[in-house]
Amino acid sequence: MSASLPQKALGPGMPVMPPQQQTHLPPGLAQPGMPPQGALREISPVYLCRIGQETVQDIVTRTMEIFQITRATQLPNGVTQSQAAYQDRFGKLQEHLRQLTLLFRKLRLLYERCAELTPDLQESPAELIPYVGEEATPVRAEPCSPAVIQERQEVLEKVRQKNQEMKVLMDQMRNLLWDVNAMLTMRK
Repeated sequence: MSASLPQKALGPGMPVMPPQQQTHLPPGLAQPGMPPQGALREISPVYLCRIGQETVQDIVTRTMEIFQITRATQLPNGVTQSQAAYQDRFGKLQEHLRQLTLLFRKLRLLYERCAELTPDLQESPAELIPYVGEEATPVRAEPCSPAVIQERQEVLEKVRQKNQEMKVLMDQMRNLLWDVNAMLTMRK
């Protein structure tokens, strides 16, 4: 297999060691961000996951930059902006969106490659969906001592009380925000 195989399998823009670095590194000494020399033939899922994590960080950064650009954009309120400033912001926004699309493609390729390398670790999508509106089926466990059962009941009761308190606070906050918004609209 050639060194271009990982590049093709991972997609464009993926970091692969250039040929001059591959020949000059002694075995066992690799750069911190690069896989070992023998791993170029078979890239480990751990390395792919690390690249995926960096890709997700890049996606978040690009998304934040997009929001900053849109936040800085002034809405049309009768005042004409310069066409150059508008074109500049529009160009930056288009470039960020294009890069974001590429990053999502890269992330999809990484995911598919990891799924190929680790078929035994894959979970079915049904296992990933959280329980909505139904109680989880009880797991059969060994009988516990009465003290443990009592402590569990106390903890559950405390959690229920805290949840109820939080619900009351959220309702109060919602009502307060509603009142503040109503006062602000009446003031205008």
